Amino acid sequence: MQISDLPYPDPGVPDARSGPRFLLWLGRGQLGGQLKSLAWGMLHFGGVAGLPYAVGLGVDAVVDREPNRLLLVGGLLVLIGVAISVGDAMLHRTAVTNWITAAARVQQLLARKTAELGSALTRRVAAGEVVAVSTGDVEKIGWFVEAVSRFLAAVFAVVLVCVGLVLYAPELGVVVAVGVPLIALASLPLLPRATRRADVQREKAGRATELAADTVAGLRVLRGIGGEELFLGRYREASQEVRRAAVRSARMWALISAIQVVLPGLLLITVVWYGASLALDGRIAVGELVAAFSAVATLLYPLRHFEEIAMAYSFSRPSAKRAARVLSLTRTDPAERPAQAGTVEEPAAGGDLYDPRTGLLAPAGRFTAVVCGDPDLAGRLAERLGGHAMEDRDGGDRGGEEEGVGGSDRDAKDGPSVLLGGVALDDLALDTARRLVLVQDKDPVLLSGTLRELLDVPASGAVESGAALAAAQCADVLDALLQSAPDGVEDPMDARITERGRSLSGGQRQRLALARSLVTDPEVLVLDEPTSAVDSHTEARIADGIAALRGGRTTVVLASSPLLLDRADRVVLIDGGTVAAVGTHRELLHREPLYRAVVTRETDEEQRLAGLGLTKLEEALTEIEESA
Repeated sequence: MQISDLPYPDPGVPDARSGPRFLLWLGRGQLGGQLKSLAWGMLHFGGVAGLPYAVGLGVDAVVDREPNRLLLVGGLLVLIGVAISVGDAMLHRTAVTNWITAAARVQQLLARKTAELGSALTRRVAAGEVVAVSTGDVEKIGWFVEAVSRFLAAVFAVVLVCVGLVLYAPELGVVVAVGVPLIALASLPLLPRATRRADVQREKAGRATELAADTVAGLRVLRGIGGEELFLGRYREASQEVRRAAVRSARMWALISAIQVVLPGLLLITVVWYGASLALDGRIAVGELVAAFSAVATLLYPLRHFEEIAMAYSFSRPSAKRAARVLSLTRTDPAERPAQAGTVEEPAAGGDLYDPRTGLLAPAGRFTAVVCGDPDLAGRLAERLGGHAMEDRDGGDRGGEEEGVGGSDRDAKDGPSVLLGGVALDDLALDTARRLVLVQDKDPVLLSGTLRELLDVPASGAVESGAALAAAQCADVLDALLQSAPDGVEDPMDARITERGRSLSGGQRQRLALARSLVTDPEVLVLDEPTSAVDSHTEARIADGIAALRGGRTTVVLASSPLLLDRADRVVLIDGGTVAAVGTHRELLHREPLYRAVVTRETDEEQRLAGLGLTKLEEALTEIEESA
């Protein structure tokens, strides 16, 4: 894989059982690139390792006054220089390619997992952790993948130097062959402590990133309640903890670096002192002494890669662990998913949507409204109808499990999947389930770009963007976008929307999101409070627009607004996590006190008086019938 070939057509299925397994999976996926980088690294480091011997041969040629041999040594030095230069350039090129392609693979995997889980992702993993994984952690994982081939090439160079010295100058070669492994292994006792300190630093940095992301996401609310200073103080404290942890980690790595400098220096002094005494005794030639000195000095370069691979692994291991944790999440618990998930045939068009856990039935081609007294329960039910996992199954640190619809987390796990036309959504392939059922939550997100790009979504093609905008009552939104557009933009479809639609009001953003959902024209459309931010007049027109545009298609709206409920073909009341009543809006108003309380916002006293008034009316009617 070359950088020009990115993105991957298919990033593959990662081994997310642990951080080290994930790193190993990445390495296997780039075996060709690693071998190519290793080959260029061996050429480069082989040239570096051969340079001292060529210098020694040149010195011996000068001492022995052999110009022909000196000429040959000069040609050898030229070849070694070319090998070092070409190998270094290509090693850097291939290593960086491994780094970028590994990082790109991880980012594609994270993007695919984010699209798979949807809004359920941030219910199970903090949004800040997802940001940390997709930015800093991806870079550190790529660093380790890139450093492996250079480390192996450095090992090759060290072995080549030691073996060459033993053969070329045995007396000095034995000293170097014994000393180099001791230098390479001297830092091993310090690595566990350095790794632990690096883990602490990464953990604290991740928490600080999570706090910053969550604070920015809720900045408008914080300003409204005057909580900016409180959260600023928390972030300041978290950042100071990161700084202190980074300093402690840097001290340990500085000690390891010092060892990697001091010990080779001592070995160099030992070789020079011992080699000089051997040369004075005539036991070795001057060229052998020069070669041994040059070889030991040259070893400082490949030995640095031993320290680098240790640092890369210690920093990438917690990053890989966090990435594997995110990538291991699934829509449903793997123990609950059938073995044939994703292989079931698509249900026939026009099937009913049925939730066995709550007993909710949305007949095909009908407009069904659902009333829940608990807004959180309504949101979880909407996600469940779309086939999304709602429980914190991974036992993470999200502050406790969420309860499922109408029961505990245990009950939620035991509940069967939602059925569409008799087929469980969890048994369908993900792209099929997403195409058949679309869920719009109560806080939809608008991406930056033009309005035309916003509405350019996978759709059946049966609903034009103009019809969807009209049904969602977006005329004033189009005018606002056109007024804020730069000169020369005459079509509101070409007007740009800022990130998350921040230049628009809450009601305008909500209506644009509704228009986007209507354009897709799915088999089943689930809307959670789609008109909570608009006025009553606009809400009534939107209700009419949805009913008209979605005629013959299955639509489920979770709301408590009488204007929406009155347009629905049938209304379902959910109480305690199960269906309590079914009927039209007017029928339920008359016969269901709980429904009336939720829809009309009656207090307990108003309910009592309403019940008392109805009882007296019934008594009066009875007396009239008896007198007649």
